[in-house]
Amino acid sequence: MLNLRASLCAGLAAAVVSTLAQVAAWIAFTDAFPAILWRDARFAAAIVLGKTALDDTHSFATVWVAATVVHFALSIAYAMLLGVALRKSTRLAAVLAGTFFGALIFVVNMHLLTRYFPWFIEARDPITLAAHVVFGVTAALVYRRLDSRSRSC
Repeated sequence: MLNLRASLCAGLAAAVVSTLAQVAAWIAFTDAFPAILWRDARFAAAIVLGKTALDDTHSFATVWVAATVVHFALSIAYAMLLGVALRKSTRLAAVLAGTFFGALIFVVNMHLLTRYFPWFIEARDPITLAAHVVFGVTAALVYRRLDSRSRSC
């Protein structure tokens, strides 16, 4: 049975940790920060606001709030999917499952869903792949820890 509280906490934690990892990688390996953060925020916001979020039609606050809502909602949904696979898993199995799952959602987000949201093609890069893997591993470990100990976040 899926632990909804553990899924919620795992999704939120993984969203934050993977974003921080991605920002750190952008700072370390590109000269595009903070513009690349704003680009990705507009990409996420455009899922709910439409293509107008890709230009300067919407305010900074509107784009940022929409992007944050999309990011956290998807993160929680993905953590719920991962949680189903993690019942009674070992720590090593959770790390391996999280790694695979992160790579899988990279493929889904950056390749399959670009049919509907083509602007994400621009975000297909090793840093984004790494951030998705960090997401998966973080979500798996947080879910496993909270589920196995019946702790709340």
